[in-house]
Amino acid sequence: LTSPTNLLFTFSFIIFTIGFTFRHTHLLSALLCLEGMMLSVFLLMATWSLSSNISSFILPLTVLTLSACEAGIGLALLIASARTHNTANLKNLNLLQC
Repeated sequence: LTSPTNLLFTFSFIIFTIGFTFRHTHLLSALLCLEGMMLSVFLLMATWSLSSNISSFILPLTVLTLSACEAGIGLALLIASARTHNTANLKNLNLLQC
């Protein structure tokens, strides 16, 4: 049985995935789509653990921690690419030429 809340978070994950697939020209927009995907996964896991009477919040907190680490690494890459290549467009970056 899917609740309207779980359905909303599932649709938000799908929308962020579509946004990441088709609108990844700039690094910041790709990072924002990834963050939205991780946030919807976190909210799905949190509501699932609340509705199934599981007293363990270890898995949603682990996902939230990994999402924060991913955001930090992504912003560091954004700053590094803006400083070295003077752009953050993904089409102009060639990561093989460091």
